[in-house]
Amino acid sequence: MLPSMIRGMWRAAIHNLRIRGTPACRLVSTCDGVPVGLADAETIFALSSGHGRCGVAVVRASGPASATALRCMTGLTHGRPPPRKALLRSITDPQSKEVLDRGLVLWFPAPHSFTGEDSVEFHIHGGPAVITAVLHALGSVPGMRPAEAGEFTRRAFQAGKLGLTEVEGLGDLIHAETEAQRRQALRQMSGELGRLYQDWSHKLKRCLAHVEAFIDFSEDELIEDGVLNQVDEWVCDLQAEMERHLQDERRGERLRSGVQVVIAGSTNAGKSSLLNKLCQRPAAIVSPIAGTTRDIVETALDIGGFPVLLSDTAGLRESPDPVEREGVRRARERVEQADLTLVVVDCAHLPSDAKQAVTFLQGHLSSVLPTQGQPEPVFPADRFLLVLNKTDLLPEEQRLKLDGELSRVSGLPPVCHISCYTNEGLQDFIAVLHSSVKILCGDPLCCAPTLTQARHRAHLQQCFAALAQYQRYRDIDLALAAEGVRLALTSLGRITGRVGAEEILDIIFKDFCIGK
Repeated sequence: MLPSMIRGMWRAAIHNLRIRGTPACRLVSTCDGVPVGLADAETIFALSSGHGRCGVAVVRASGPASATALRCMTGLTHGRPPPRKALLRSITDPQSKEVLDRGLVLWFPAPHSFTGEDSVEFHIHGGPAVITAVLHALGSVPGMRPAEAGEFTRRAFQAGKLGLTEVEGLGDLIHAETEAQRRQALRQMSGELGRLYQDWSHKLKRCLAHVEAFIDFSEDELIEDGVLNQVDEWVCDLQAEMERHLQDERRGERLRSGVQVVIAGSTNAGKSSLLNKLCQRPAAIVSPIAGTTRDIVETALDIGGFPVLLSDTAGLRESPDPVEREGVRRARERVEQADLTLVVVDCAHLPSDAKQAVTFLQGHLSSVLPTQGQPEPVFPADRFLLVLNKTDLLPEEQRLKLDGELSRVSGLPPVCHISCYTNEGLQDFIAVLHSSVKILCGDPLCCAPTLTQARHRAHLQQCFAALAQYQRYRDIDLALAAEGVRLALTSLGRITGRVGAEEILDIIFKDFCIGK
């Protein structure tokens, strides 16, 4: 209800801004006759807090007409309130003078505001009627219009308040759902990643300046012969740093988007039961009939502060049913794409002999997981977990012999014994799962900041390739070598927004909500 009401208010606000027959430069405000110039048409406003009923809502305005809105909606006739200090005022409609609410107002004069412009915030009660009335009143102030999605942050970027990587960090912070995501986003928003790229950018500028100086002045003997050798050393050092940065196994990107965990195995092994236990709700249908799950069942989880997208898949078997065959195909495809695969095995199907049981498990893993035709496939501990379900049906003596035999075999992933029926071993399994997910994501506060965006990786790879061009042409054509350094600098600048930012701004800012 509230979003539709606000959209209606925005249409009315835009209509109020259209004063027919009056040139824009001669608009006159209804608030004490304050004239509004052309620049005031770029003053924006929006609800900055979340939609829905709440105790307090924050409405923000930014631009030259913010001071006008503050005066005419709060009755401040003698100047403006002290900067960044809350003032309790009655908030009124500038046309009817009706009191809309009583709340706090804060004044942020330029350049000391989030956007770098004059800004004002109205902290009002969070009921839909109050919010709609205040937004409608702001729309009636000449020179003000509703903000577009992400427009406040875009203005902060354009004013130099935030770099592009910091903007992306802010967006990730707004959308963070787990503790680890919050930590990574906050670290990026604080500017650590941007400072790393700016440092590389300064080094590339120095390299380019030295190469171009050598091209222009070496014949005049104004440049020492060792200049290019120094550039060679700098370029090699930069390549080594970038290569280490790129070889992060996508930890930052995985933490940002979530770890893809897939439950796979034969029919009736307990895959759907395990999914339901982990998400603590009946997300998937559980039935004794083999082949109940046909399609992918996904659910998002928070495993110890790390984001996980858990997928239950169809049981892997040969089937004459074309629908089930499609489900099996999708299951195998999802296993190939997974960051971590949980291979679930029904203990009731294990041979009683421990050695035969291990051989059975090795064959089962090879049939479930992609082995690329390896004669002795290895299953890394951070990519696969072997989950032996229904251990309540396994005699204790047989289980101990199996554990002993498994401990003597190399190349198998970690083994977890659980029972989805009795909950036996589930807590230990969750601890092992958390450890695996943590390895895949890494510690967001440890070591150097990691790549968090696919576009960062693409531009860095282009930068790395351009530096290789410098080395390739260094002794053949110095002008082409210099162009390689220039291309590297351009690619790096596209990450920070210093070069060619316009073509990516819309992609980045569209993910922000209105009012941010």
